[in-house]
Amino acid sequence: MAPPRIAPGAVLQDRLAGWVSDLTTLHELTERLARTAALTDALHEVLRAGAALVGARRGLVVLEPGDGLGPDTTLGLGLGRSDLGHIETVPRAAMSYGRILDGLPGGEAEIAQPDLFAEDGLDPRHREVAARLGYAASYTLPLATEAAGRLGAAVWLYDEPAEPVARQRHLIGLYARYAGEHLARVVEIERTRACMTTISEELLPSRLPRIAGVQLAARHRTGPRGGGDWYDALPLPDAALGLAVGSVTGSGPSAVAAMGRLRASLRAYAVMEGEDPVAVLSDLELLLRLTEPARCATALFAYCEPALRKITMAGAGHSPPLVIGERRTEFVETSLSAPLGMLACWEAPSVELTVEPGETVLLYTDGLLRRTGDPVDRAFTRLHAAAASAPRAVRADPGAVADHVLRAVLPEDGRGGPGKDRGNEDIVLLAARFE
Repeated sequence: MAPPRIAPGAVLQDRLAGWVSDLTTLHELTERLARTAALTDALHEVLRAGAALVGARRGLVVLEPGDGLGPDTTLGLGLGRSDLGHIETVPRAAMSYGRILDGLPGGEAEIAQPDLFAEDGLDPRHREVAARLGYAASYTLPLATEAAGRLGAAVWLYDEPAEPVARQRHLIGLYARYAGEHLARVVEIERTRACMTTISEELLPSRLPRIAGVQLAARHRTGPRGGGDWYDALPLPDAALGLAVGSVTGSGPSAVAAMGRLRASLRAYAVMEGEDPVAVLSDLELLLRLTEPARCATALFAYCEPALRKITMAGAGHSPPLVIGERRTEFVETSLSAPLGMLACWEAPSVELTVEPGETVLLYTDGLLRRTGDPVDRAFTRLHAAAASAPRAVRADPGAVADHVLRAVLPEDGRGGPGKDRGNEDIVLLAARFE
């Protein structure tokens, strides 16, 4: 009996259904990749999507831009740090990604190794590592663009001898082209962020002054969209000390430049009239309105007399500092004024404070509160609880106090999610412990 004939229309319909399914899958995966902004997230998504397309369970991506400007990194899917360490002990030229990254023969395009242990010329160390980690086959693709050139290589590992079929290779090839373009953009953003961080750090104090009667410590983190938060500590006449923190609106190079100008100007005003913090901030406000009328800034300046343990401070829309000691942990109300540049006539009250021996005054920027992801009132509560929970041994060192507050306020630093560090804002902490 002759086999039933399949109508040409049915074959075409099946093919169309397959194409639609492939396009839908590719669209969903590229959409997921497009939503990644951080380089690490993008690389993990490339590995995850590629594994789904080629039917692998594990893999690694080696990012090594060909222009030599970095960033260089290696990430794994289903592979721990020790596993990646074992793989890196294999001579680079013996690994498929090494041939691609170094432009060796056979590394111009995809490299399929469907049965590693059947290869006569397999490097002995590679054979040993593959047996140890339990993979028997690999499939490697270059990650590159026409404009940026080589960016890296992605390797997917199979537990058993296997290789992608033609349809899978076609899909992963299309995905890899899109992934290369996306990674090139993210790499450029990461480089810009790193450059902004370097510039921002260079505009801040390289070291804190040594003043009798007070210990100082500072912590600064530049967020991806930040660059406008700053701090300063400078010796003033009559054995006094000036402390300042501030935050400029906006982000990127313009915010960093504005931050540098404000900090430099405040230093000059502090030397001339530091004993009057309101006058210092008033002059700073006038400068901001004249030079950058479209920008606002918050700031707090404190004039400290360590010998008397006396502080006179004023704020301009800035978060109130914290006094941390054995008998009290409390905010000092300095936020009863508008930010600089917001009102045509800026005014603010000054606050006088006497601290006890061993107490630490903690100045900080709003980024510390915003990075929690909590509403403002809950963020202040979290900050107060973190400061109050500082152990006695920690309170003897202002740097340890700042580190404790950072860990307690942002316990999941860099992970994101509710109540966790969002990583988008600058953070500044300036701690002064009075003896």
